[in-house]
Amino acid sequence: MNIIRQRTTKNAPKYLNEKNANGGDTKPVQREPHKSESGVDPNVPNATEPVLAPSSFPTTSKLLTLVVRVLCTVLGVTAMTVSGYSHALYMKTLHENELWFSNIQEIEREISFRTESGLYYSYYKQMVNAPSITQGLWDLMNDNITEHQRTINILERFNIYQEVLLSIIYRLTPIKYYLEPVYWYINTVFGLHGMLVSALFVTSWILSGSWLSGMLAALFYIFNKADTTRVSFVIPLRESFSLPFLWLQLCAVTMYLRSNISPKMEKACLWVISFSTFAFCVCWQFNQFVILLQAFALFGVWTLDMAPPYKIKMMYGVHVLSLLAVCCLQFFNKMILASLVMSFIPAAFIVVSITNNKYGSIVWRCMKLLLQIVSTFVIMALINYIIKFVIRQEADEHIYKFLLAKFGISKTLDFDVNLYLCNGAFEFLTFDTFERLSATFLFPLYVIVELGLLGLLAVAVCQNWSKERTEDKKEENTLGHILSDRPELAYHAIQSVFFGLIGLMTLRMKYLWTPHMCILASFVLGDEGLWTNVLERIKVRSSAVIQTLRHSTTAITIGILLFTSMSNVYNELADLKEFYDPDTVELMQWINGNTAPREAFTGSMQLLAGVKLSTGRPLLNHPHYEDKVLRQRTKELYQIYGRKSPKEVYNILKKYDATYVILEDSICLAPSNGCRTPDHIDIVNGQVPDNGIAQVGLVRSTNPRFCDDIRYNKSQYSKYFKPVFMNKTFRIYKLLH
Repeated sequence: MNIIRQRTTKNAPKYLNEKNANGGDTKPVQREPHKSESGVDPNVPNATEPVLAPSSFPTTSKLLTLVVRVLCTVLGVTAMTVSGYSHALYMKTLHENELWFSNIQEIEREISFRTESGLYYSYYKQMVNAPSITQGLWDLMNDNITEHQRTINILERFNIYQEVLLSIIYRLTPIKYYLEPVYWYINTVFGLHGMLVSALFVTSWILSGSWLSGMLAALFYIFNKADTTRVSFVIPLRESFSLPFLWLQLCAVTMYLRSNISPKMEKACLWVISFSTFAFCVCWQFNQFVILLQAFALFGVWTLDMAPPYKIKMMYGVHVLSLLAVCCLQFFNKMILASLVMSFIPAAFIVVSITNNKYGSIVWRCMKLLLQIVSTFVIMALINYIIKFVIRQEADEHIYKFLLAKFGISKTLDFDVNLYLCNGAFEFLTFDTFERLSATFLFPLYVIVELGLLGLLAVAVCQNWSKERTEDKKEENTLGHILSDRPELAYHAIQSVFFGLIGLMTLRMKYLWTPHMCILASFVLGDEGLWTNVLERIKVRSSAVIQTLRHSTTAITIGILLFTSMSNVYNELADLKEFYDPDTVELMQWINGNTAPREAFTGSMQLLAGVKLSTGRPLLNHPHYEDKVLRQRTKELYQIYGRKSPKEVYNILKKYDATYVILEDSICLAPSNGCRTPDHIDIVNGQVPDNGIAQVGLVRSTNPRFCDDIRYNKSQYSKYFKPVFMNKTFRIYKLLH
């Protein structure tokens, strides 16, 4: 009986690409079969040599491997979905427990959207209640309620396309039969943050190759919610809509930068990056600064030769097209055109194109890198200056003044700068943040991983730039080359530096840094490449040992984290509270019942956002502070908290056609510490604040403070103002004509 054995790859003919002697084109040359000294080919079976028939075991082994992979993928996707849904439900439950949102009145629900959150939600409410979608859009583009005496285009000035989209979906779908408008709105935001956690999960999974690392990233994020998110109590803020798309984009970027993906996957990733970048940019007015940080990180990967240049160029193209698309949607918003990122990207292209010589010693390459960085920033500044000069853009000048003052480069008495400096959200990151993050092991683990990655990046760059590097050395499996073949890791190492810098400088921006901590701290425990390289140092090469160690280490860490943190979650879920603000409710109800719809109000920016939402009355100022004309108007209107005569204040209010002024004792009578609103106004007026700390150029004033002295209804006040409402918190005065 003839028995045939299966041919193996080892015994198959091999082909070499060899050049001919004259250096001509390569030609496939078949190797001669290896024969023994007897002239018999040992690879050919003969009758005297028994040969086994093909076995079913290899096929079974492959099938088993495939089944295991499918099961692991299904488990991972299931865990990802559960993680995202659990986080969304957790945030929604905390919001409900904090306010008893389902049980309070509609006006109380609206008041719970504090400061600028209330302003944004008011446009959603306006669109939902408009006679038609067309009329609602027309009213937004020709708005004279938000800034009395000025007709502005809300779609141009504010990033509210998410409110427009949600209101249209609500009006056109059966959702309106099952949900109140406010629940459709807040549930969408919580759902987006479920997507955010899923994106962190997948990013860590991609980096490590283990879905257990993804689970750890999600748990790190959820258990450190005090420092990773604030969505449960500031739902309508722009970052609540935009940040989920940023982390979706970073997830796609991680896959896109990998060196071993197929062209189809690469194209799919690019589509996801394009969509998520656009969605992120259209939802947040500070998009330009975050995209600039990403552009910096990509520039670093590019100039260090850690990723293919064409991928970086494609990413830059996505940045520019996304920002230009948002600029068009916002009716050619000048702040986008004049943003630094729109100047940095062309500068980077110019510099790298001119200095694209990749040869030279390490010292020369380092000098060239320094030259590239300096040249790029100089050209960026020049391009930005030209753009701002041409389009006459000055709306963002207060941001740069704030940065100079924050770092002590300049001292200023500027009202706008002092408002930012005294705002807790713009302080430096506080030390207690690191204490909380260390309690869940997140921060120590992150520091170790980030420092390790930066060290490996330095080694990899030096080896890539070294003249002595041979082709044999390229193939060596060394720790320095963990990043050489993994550009996505090099990118995350650099990106985390920029997220960390902005997080340290500005407390509000820590929500960019801490989720990235979760990714890097979680991926390392399950990373197969790292475990393989480390264990090879102690001569351990068993695949079973490597897989066991990487998965068991991650699983044990998850178990410890659950054991130490779940009790805090249960305590939070058991803490039931209720929204209670009767003074503000009484104020809004009085305005609705006792004032005409076209009568204008002024007061603190934070309060007026709620006035617009709950009453729809015209405002003289509001908390969206990115417009130069509005900033100047607010500085004048805030003289109600300064030491001005009744007539001076009256003339200012009449200049802007105010009908009512709302005064708050919590502002007027707050202890003087140099950061309260009356202190800012005193400094603007050249007067020493109540705390007695004099600065150069300030003088002491003997005039009484308007907001306090008016309560006594003296004759010099009564001829200009009439008290019409008062409770423990608020006082309303009507201007007399």
